Amino acid sequence: MSTLPETILQFGGGNFLRAFADLFVDEANRAGQQVGRIVVVQSTAGSRADLLNEQGGYHVVVRGLEKGQAVDRVQRVESISRGLSADRQWDRVLQLARAPQLRWIISNTTESGFTLDPGDTAESAPPRSYPAKLLHVLRERFQAGGEPLTVVPCELFEKNALKLRGIVLQLGRDWQQPDNFLSWLERDCLWLNTLVDRIVTGKPAEHPLLAQDELLTVAEPFALWAVEKSRRANDFFTHPSVLRVDDVMPYTLRKVRILNGAHTALVCKALPLGLKIVREAVQHPEVGPWLKRLIFEEIVPTLEGRVDGPKQFAEQTLERFANPFQEHKLSSIAAYHQDKMKLRILPTRAEYVEKFGKNPPLLDEVIALAEKVG
Repeated sequence: MSTLPETILQFGGGNFLRAFADLFVDEANRAGQQVGRIVVVQSTAGSRADLLNEQGGYHVVVRGLEKGQAVDRVQRVESISRGLSADRQWDRVLQLARAPQLRWIISNTTESGFTLDPGDTAESAPPRSYPAKLLHVLRERFQAGGEPLTVVPCELFEKNALKLRGIVLQLGRDWQQPDNFLSWLERDCLWLNTLVDRIVTGKPAEHPLLAQDELLTVAEPFALWAVEKSRRANDFFTHPSVLRVDDVMPYTLRKVRILNGAHTALVCKALPLGLKIVREAVQHPEVGPWLKRLIFEEIVPTLEGRVDGPKQFAEQTLERFANPFQEHKLSSIAAYHQDKMKLRILPTRAEYVEKFGKNPPLLDEVIALAEKVG
């Protein structure tokens, strides 16, 4: 694997991408696809890039339930060839941008995500914001005569690639970049909308590998990477967790209404009963059956015919909630509760009434309880 070319430039090397995209690339490489290796660019403070270089690999502990069976396995990941610091090694990032073998750019930036920095300019080295960094990288490749790249953002925004492309294009116009470069960026480069779904909890409290692997992280068995199809063949690698779709939005809708909606409903129902953990709630003799009825009788019926496999996804969701290795606090889900109600619960109730001509009693109970949660 160490002889494979560096084909992926990745902005962000946190727990999520290392237990998600980077793990999938490793598995695809081991299966003989020769996807290539990843260069991780660290833009935040810390020593992650140095650790990636020192360790030469890391481990992901996959723990949870899969088809009713407990899973607790360790996977070594060796798909990352090196880490670079944007602040200290920006010239090496641009050097890779010019490399003929480079094919993809993957990102999962911090909470600020696609927010621009007013101090960034066309001459910044490096720029502070991710869109500005991306514009610099793409400009460097264009000026070197390189083949167009495929941009695959993993940030949790609807139509994330189109949103990112719009920001980068506008920034290029603001910086008065040449029209032929902007046209290449917009029309020749591929921008693939995605939906990512996997719970990654970070470093475990105890594990035999902690002494030798400072990048050790834990993920659940479930993983879904929905990636929109493009006009080109062979635009991405294949993997059991990668689903190529015509439109990613139905998968976003399914996740928001079922998984996220169930989380928000649990906050309303379980917190007042003194329950603190999602797993405790789904195993509670009153709350567990109540949640199943809510999902299968009132949420799933509003999605049937609109999204792929809502019932199966709901069953997977309940299994994920019951993960015996995961301590998912209801108090953390309760943050921004009223905003989440507007996105996850109220639209489902309105659609239920419209579709069935009657009020959904369990959703109405959630809405009533939400007033007390605040």
